[in-house]
Amino acid sequence: MYDIGRSKRAPKAFSLDDVAIVPSRRTRDPELVNLSWKIDAVEFGFPLVAAPMDSVMSPATAIAFGRLGGLGVLNLEGLWTRYEDPSSLFDELATVNDAVEATRRMQKIYSEPIKPELITARLQQIRDAGVPVAGALSPQRTQEFAKIVETAGVDFFVIRGTAVSAEHVSRSGEPLNLKKFIYELDVPVIVGGCASYQTALHLMRTGAAGVLVGFGGAASSTTRQVLGIEVPMASAIADVAEARRDYLDESGGRYVHIIADGAMGQSGHIAKAIACGADAAMIGGPLARAIEAPGKGWHWGAEAWHETLPRGRRVHYDSVGTLEEVVVGPSSVTDGTMNLVGALRRSMASSGYQDIKEFQRIELVVR
Repeated sequence: MYDIGRSKRAPKAFSLDDVAIVPSRRTRDPELVNLSWKIDAVEFGFPLVAAPMDSVMSPATAIAFGRLGGLGVLNLEGLWTRYEDPSSLFDELATVNDAVEATRRMQKIYSEPIKPELITARLQQIRDAGVPVAGALSPQRTQEFAKIVETAGVDFFVIRGTAVSAEHVSRSGEPLNLKKFIYELDVPVIVGGCASYQTALHLMRTGAAGVLVGFGGAASSTTRQVLGIEVPMASAIADVAEARRDYLDESGGRYVHIIADGAMGQSGHIAKAIACGADAAMIGGPLARAIEAPGKGWHWGAEAWHETLPRGRRVHYDSVGTLEEVVVGPSSVTDGTMNLVGALRRSMASSGYQDIKEFQRIELVVR
């Protein structure tokens, strides 16, 4: 603990850039590494989840990501559920370079009401493609559209916010009771973000299948500047992993998956997130570099267009290749922005580990 002053103490926390993986005495061929990840009854080829951000996930890219072996999550409060064809709006936003003008324009575009029939149509489009279906809502909109999402037949219901708790206090209406909601919903729920042991333990007790660790969209978020909220990811993941272990004992063996969400712009960050204890990684920024990304190189999250207090910015990435090349390669760059799956496989092989659960036990050092 560190003394900030006479009346306040705080622990030291570490980001993913602050830690590094220590190889063990054994190595193995990359072909012998098993990257499969199973949550609930669905198995994936690799432990990557595409973040529900309009700049990277459309129905088409969610399908493409699913066919590669991951889980694409569609933002059910985004442009694809507000407009029949938002292509021209993506084109327009791509031409706006001024940050203030872009925020004002997004606030205007996203003021269009969400259309329930479009939620159903978009999720059905993904299901018809034969890949796992996942849709995301904020905690504020979950109760409003939950039945529509459930009826549409999703494999996973994602509740994603800047900071989500199991105990929300409100004077303006009946708050979302996560425990009651998840108990009554016949769909596995992934919920977050959170970044502390106690919050994660509470979310696990609601019956969630997975917990999102972090506050998402680190590259495009200004939550630290606007709200002063930030927890470095390495420490956040390790704390939540401890909560998972304690909840496993408390519940008599119920395992809740930890999905790191944010601050993973390169493949090395993904490997270190799993080494800290995550079961999977939710990524956004790396996918914005794909040629097929709807944002056309621009990347933003839901906080960027908040009607009264925007807490995000658009960031621009140069395209490096196709979605397939970004995710599974081959890579033509040396900075960890392509072949994310291959890099994770190589990191585990170089460290001698065969699967994700084993890799979570690897030794780390502080740089």
